[in-house]
Amino acid sequence: MVDVKQNSQRSKFPPVDAVTGKSRYNLLSGKYLKIWQGPQHPGITGNMSLELTVCGDEVIECKTHVGYLHRGFEKLMERRKYIQCFPLVCRICVPEPDFNEYLFAAGAEELAGIEVPEKALWYRTLTLEMARLASFLMWIGGQAGAFGMATIGQWTVTMRDYVLDLFEELSGGRIYHMYIIPGGVRSDLPAGYARRVEDTLVMIEKVLKDIDLAMMHNAVFKKRAVGLGVITPGMVDEYGITGPNARGSGIRRDIRKDLPYLVYDQLDFDIITEEGGDAYARTRVRMRETAQSIDLIRQMLRKMPAEGPFFRKLPNVLHWKVPTGQTYVQAECTRGEYGFFMVSDGTELPRRIYVRGPSYTHAVTLMERLAVHVNIADTAGLMVSLHTYPPEIER
Repeated sequence: MVDVKQNSQRSKFPPVDAVTGKSRYNLLSGKYLKIWQGPQHPGITGNMSLELTVCGDEVIECKTHVGYLHRGFEKLMERRKYIQCFPLVCRICVPEPDFNEYLFAAGAEELAGIEVPEKALWYRTLTLEMARLASFLMWIGGQAGAFGMATIGQWTVTMRDYVLDLFEELSGGRIYHMYIIPGGVRSDLPAGYARRVEDTLVMIEKVLKDIDLAMMHNAVFKKRAVGLGVITPGMVDEYGITGPNARGSGIRRDIRKDLPYLVYDQLDFDIITEEGGDAYARTRVRMRETAQSIDLIRQMLRKMPAEGPFFRKLPNVLHWKVPTGQTYVQAECTRGEYGFFMVSDGTELPRRIYVRGPSYTHAVTLMERLAVHVNIADTAGLMVSLHTYPPEIER
């Protein structure tokens, strides 16, 4: 048997954990093993990497590494005119770029004192809920795939493509839409659009029922997800946790309800919470919020005004000087609080734009804590359960 004193890292990683009593020393090799997960790995949500120190199949330390993706958006925007920033902000969050469009537009409008027409507010809300639906579908497939249920991922990616068809019809783009712009939106809804949206929602609802049976009631998924990556209510404020990750721990916070924006105050919905704070509870929250988004879209299609302008005329955007000032605007995206802090010095270029994405805290500090004592096989499922997008970290 190898003497534990040979281990050069003995002072950093004691051979026996004081709490669990488990061995932390690899007696076969005489050292702790270090493995990398990512950046090109299906168990990583985007192009980031986890540096895992393991003993056997147990993770005893996790370090996150970013920098593998397009980045530096904030500095790039400081060197561009306001209207030229739109091709940039979309890419800060690829699966749901519309939140960046909305927040950038809302910040500029608040600084410039621009009032958006009522019809445009409804169109913007519709767009954000469609983006939420598409993002949740992508996430559900990723969470299922991380636990070996790749068939569910095929179902959800197919359904997401139907939602992208609706975005393409609305804006001309499937991924980056650039539909929400300062002053309103770019175009009216196409003829018959509401009917095609409803047809898509019906298809998605049927698939969600199958997913509920195949995943949420699956004994293997429950055995692996229940108790994995527990977030206690006390950790929520300590780590800056928002969105479904907080609501999965029983915390009733949702910016759509707490600080209503757009037309959310005219829609009927409740804040969805679950108890437990583990990967299973977070999955339950997101499954229920996916169904909730379908209901909100239907409400908007019924209540949306048929007449009125969808755009407020702006000054020449190539020479648009936004008045001096600063503001912070926020919205509830699929991962939690998303915010833009914008500062203008009265010139044609933004003085400072700071993007607050929930992935920064969820994917770095939180992941590094929750991964300790997790089995290597469950690391991917834990990572996906936090629902993060690395470009928000590298912005």
